[in-house]
Amino acid sequence: MQQLVECVPNFSEGRDPVKISTITARIEAIPGVTLLDVDLGADTNRTVVTFVGPIKAIEDAAFQAIKTAGEVLDMRSHKGAHSRIGATDVCPFIPVSGVSMDDCIALSKRVGKRVGEDLSIPVYLYENSAQVLKRKNLATIRSGEYEGLKDKLADSDWGPDFGPTEFHERAGATVIGAREFLIAYNINLNTLDKRLATDIAFELREKGRSYRRQNPDSPNLLDGDIIRYEDGEYPCSLCDYVGDGPAEIVDHNNSEHGYDLESVLRDRGYNSNDLVGRPVVKPGLFKDIKAVGWIIDEYGCAQISINFTNYHKSTIHDVFDMTCKLAEERGLRVTGSELVGLIPLNALLMAGNHYLKKQRSTTGVPEARLVEVAVQSLGLADVSSFVSKEKIIDYAVSNSNNKPAGMSLLDFTDELSTNSAAPGGGSVAALVGGLGSALVSMVAALTHEKKGFEERREEMEAIGTKAQTIKQQLTALVDEDTDAFNAVIEANRLPDSSGEEMTAKEKALLAANKRAITVPLEVARLSHQVLELAADLVGRGNSNSVSDVGVAGEVAYAGVRGGSLNVYINLPAVASDPEFFAEVKKEVEQLLQQATSLRDKVFTDSLNIINT
Repeated sequence: MQQLVECVPNFSEGRDPVKISTITARIEAIPGVTLLDVDLGADTNRTVVTFVGPIKAIEDAAFQAIKTAGEVLDMRSHKGAHSRIGATDVCPFIPVSGVSMDDCIALSKRVGKRVGEDLSIPVYLYENSAQVLKRKNLATIRSGEYEGLKDKLADSDWGPDFGPTEFHERAGATVIGAREFLIAYNINLNTLDKRLATDIAFELREKGRSYRRQNPDSPNLLDGDIIRYEDGEYPCSLCDYVGDGPAEIVDHNNSEHGYDLESVLRDRGYNSNDLVGRPVVKPGLFKDIKAVGWIIDEYGCAQISINFTNYHKSTIHDVFDMTCKLAEERGLRVTGSELVGLIPLNALLMAGNHYLKKQRSTTGVPEARLVEVAVQSLGLADVSSFVSKEKIIDYAVSNSNNKPAGMSLLDFTDELSTNSAAPGGGSVAALVGGLGSALVSMVAALTHEKKGFEERREEMEAIGTKAQTIKQQLTALVDEDTDAFNAVIEANRLPDSSGEEMTAKEKALLAANKRAITVPLEVARLSHQVLELAADLVGRGNSNSVSDVGVAGEVAYAGVRGGSLNVYINLPAVASDPEFFAEVKKEVEQLLQQATSLRDKVFTDSLNIINT
């Protein structure tokens, strides 16, 4: 899985494209970074830039962008409709794939420290990076905006997390943090009644709605009378309980429903000790969801516009399914959905798995099939065309087609047959291991759907799913092996005319050669796992496909041995690290020994079944 972080800095300039181009040019100059979008807002005098890449590249690009913005923008003359606190107003880091939230938090702090120390720009940390609870909310940090920043910095409660307390007149301050990926998603309904769409939106959103009595003459809860808190009567919106006071109803919601009423009341600007006359709050069905209903003239229908602020907690498929249910209860039908902007691949893979399980089909299928199922089930192609390379962020930045793993079989074998050193045996070892894993998944899928094997469906699904994961990993290593070889070549080309240069070159060579060892070692490890799966599958899977299991064992064995050979040939280059040398050598010896036993078992068992 490729390592991918999204960065979405907001710059306080939306009317001078030359200044913005100067900033984005510095971003694009960083190797590995892909610039996805530049959204200039003349009315707000604000530009939102979106770029993605691996952690180190994003760190450098974000720093250079903030540095350049501080050089070309001047907050002393800035006027705009949008709240802002500095030239680079906010800079969030968002995990997309192969990266955790903790990684992004650490990244935000490194960038914040560099900005504060190297550029003398005050930095506040927000969202998941916040070190002080009241700074978690961006709007709170922005309060007073640039014009009030000098006084804020002088307040001991508002000292920056990084950088000086002195007011930076030109650049202001920058807010940096880590947050989840924001998914903007719309669901269409077969109605022109905005209030029905709003009704459903209120049911979905985390903020919930005012609790109302059902109007017998209308299916729309908006037509019901609002129930309010009264002196001595604090009703629960989820059951028949009525508390005597605010404390009782807050405690009841926490203990009985796991619902933080206090937090919701606070978000609405309510004081829990002064609720008499205020509407009783009914919680929404989903956390981290914002939703609103409106009419889209272009489509001639009502639409529910939804923002997911944490798609891991509230998944796009669960919200879609619930919307379908709520629509049906109101005599409506969902007529399709659409994405505004990009979506992480993982969100669609989760959806694909969800719908395949509902269909009682195996989830041990290729990634492309999971995406296809998700798109069809969510109706993402019903409103407008859905092009994966344009809508899925992981695919939008992928350049795999220029690398071995993205080639056709014919092109790969042609490239392999030339006098170029890469791709070579290491890539082939990863490829054959991946082919073995694909065969294991195929047999598991054929067994899953075969009559008479119903009691083994769960087992086959687990094998198939694991095999698909290993296949993806080994396929990625086809390219990674080539990249590792090229890194060694580049390290060898470093200058060594001075003692300092020689030391730097030796350090770079050691790191590159370790990478050239760890890649084929991982190939051997993963191929060994394929052998283990094949050993579990032989005799348990569909007997008509037992020869396929046997072939899987043979090519997986080739992956283990091929990966091991590439480890051995590079080991002498890391002799300066005897501990690393010894650990790797020991592991490879064990893998080879175990793999030989497994391969012999798979082959013998397969042959016995065939001859029976």
